[in-house]
Amino acid sequence: LILESPTPFQKHTLRCLLLSSSEIHIWFTDDNATRLSVVQYFRQRYNIGLQFTSLPALLAGSEARPIYLPMEMARENPYSEDTLVNKEFGIQMADGLASVDARILPAPMLKYHGTGQEASVNPGFGQWNMRNKKMFNGGRVEVWSCVNFSTHLNRDVPFQFCQGLVDMCNSKGMVFNPRPVIPISSSNPNQIEKALVDVHNRTTQQGKQLQLLIIILPDVSGSYGRIKRVCETELGIVSQCCQPRQASRLNIPYFENVALKINVKVGGRNTVLVDAVQKRIPLVTDRPTIIFGSDVTHPQPGEDSSPSIAAGKKN
Repeated sequence: LILESPTPFQKHTLRCLLLSSSEIHIWFTDDNATRLSVVQYFRQRYNIGLQFTSLPALLAGSEARPIYLPMEMARENPYSEDTLVNKEFGIQMADGLASVDARILPAPMLKYHGTGQEASVNPGFGQWNMRNKKMFNGGRVEVWSCVNFSTHLNRDVPFQFCQGLVDMCNSKGMVFNPRPVIPISSSNPNQIEKALVDVHNRTTQQGKQLQLLIIILPDVSGSYGRIKRVCETELGIVSQCCQPRQASRLNIPYFENVALKINVKVGGRNTVLVDAVQKRIPLVTDRPTIIFGSDVTHPQPGEDSSPSIAAGKKN
């Protein structure tokens, strides 16, 4: 969207349309610590009296810094008429999207451990599951623990969740010690760093190094990046974060999904390509080859407290 007046070409990304027109009268504090409504703000700042205050407001910005736009002051961004694009750079924008020829590549055959009921699978529609299968190489976890930062979970849920997760890991081919090195605990979500350091210190005092720390996240979002920074970069702990709403369900498919993530983190392999095992991939299996891969995980729309996390890997 472009705020049409009095600030031309000021662009905002629309998050949603507020169904209630009361948001147009919402009170907020400006940079001078003065409480104003949206109507008062436009009148005092731009000398504009809004005519359609009964219309819903447009919500832009982020959760931390919301921007409420009167509907009468906004218009759709006409890219083909944008002065900056057309006149300054001489770029003409087409009205429609480009049409590109595409093709569907055949899915590769996947190989699992031979002790499972299904040792290989041909994925259909880009998806498959771990039912009746075992990991190609199961990892080993001897030293682990769990810390819960959710205040809404029943006190028994973290123990039940960890037991179900450990059982799933073992059933899929991992060797997972059923006993945590230190007791499963719950901690204050406002003291995350302190709790993580405490778990690390209690483990090292026993002369052991944590291989895995299972973390049930706080009920309020925004702490994932901080937890990963402390665990992975400051303490050297491999962590597996889980949402509290998922942990409370004790859901088998969720256990399978988390078990796959844990296995890779501790050095195991969930599956391999049949063509790779049989050395039938041109160039890659004919000679020593390095394949570089990268990925970026972005926070959810409107979540401005978590950074985008980039990772690279070579095989």
